[in-house]
Amino acid sequence: MRKLPPLNTLRVFEAAARHLSFKEAANELSVTPTAVSHQIKQLEEAVGTKLFERGVRKVRLTASGRSLFPTLREGLDSFESAIAAITRSEDVKVATLSATVAFMARRLAPRAGSFRATYPDWTLRLDASDAPVDLDSYADAAIRYGGGNYSDLIAEPLFRDRVAPVCSPNLGIKSVDDLSKMTLIHFDWGLAARDDARAPVWRDWLMKAGISGVDSESGLSFTDEIHAAQATLAGQGVGLLSLTLVSEELASGILVQPFDFSLESYAYTLVYSPRAKNRPSTTLLRDWVHAQFSV
Repeated sequence: MRKLPPLNTLRVFEAAARHLSFKEAANELSVTPTAVSHQIKQLEEAVGTKLFERGVRKVRLTASGRSLFPTLREGLDSFESAIAAITRSEDVKVATLSATVAFMARRLAPRAGSFRATYPDWTLRLDASDAPVDLDSYADAAIRYGGGNYSDLIAEPLFRDRVAPVCSPNLGIKSVDDLSKMTLIHFDWGLAARDDARAPVWRDWLMKAGISGVDSESGLSFTDEIHAAQATLAGQGVGLLSLTLVSEELASGILVQPFDFSLESYAYTLVYSPRAKNRPSTTLLRDWVHAQFSV
């Protein structure tokens, strides 16, 4: 009979050791940080040694914790892969691709039919999430939008985004004077991105375009990029938007780009787990995504 601590304590320890944060482990496991701390304490009592050194805002592994972590992580990875293998039905071939909500709505969903045309024996499952998802068991691959730091994942660049002012042609914007009379539509990138030059705002665009006399803070502000695009499409003002997300409207003339100057933003990248690189669903998603979006 194996003498093991409660399995849930091992699972909690692995998450806390991977994040080096009780709070992040709690978010991943959908429990409270207090519950994580309790489970870690229970495990330490079971093994008779400290596994973490607790700091004010962070934790670090002790020598015993560093010894336990890689073996436990490898075991849980193997366990997860085995479960995923036996729960996948051989009769139903499903490929799951995750992407941000905005990219899913504006670019992926309109192209989903081409996947079925290319792979008629497969079902495409599209997961819209702005938060990273588990790429070992939940999804086969993901299109991420960001700065490109994807540790522990295979990352394949697709293209880099640009942002610029766009609007309905009915607004008749021809000059800077016209722009100064318009409502500016803003997308709020969030607190974490405001100091990042790749998360451009109206102030950045106006300064780098050499334009003065326009109030960069006024107008309409949205926390959701899709809503900002919808307001722009409705002619409510001029939106500083991703040219990727409104490319179809620009091509058709529903929207126009009244000024040529644009700002470079984040990159779109296809990512997947090294443990999934030979999975048939991951392989065909990789081929399909590159065919659709690589430049």
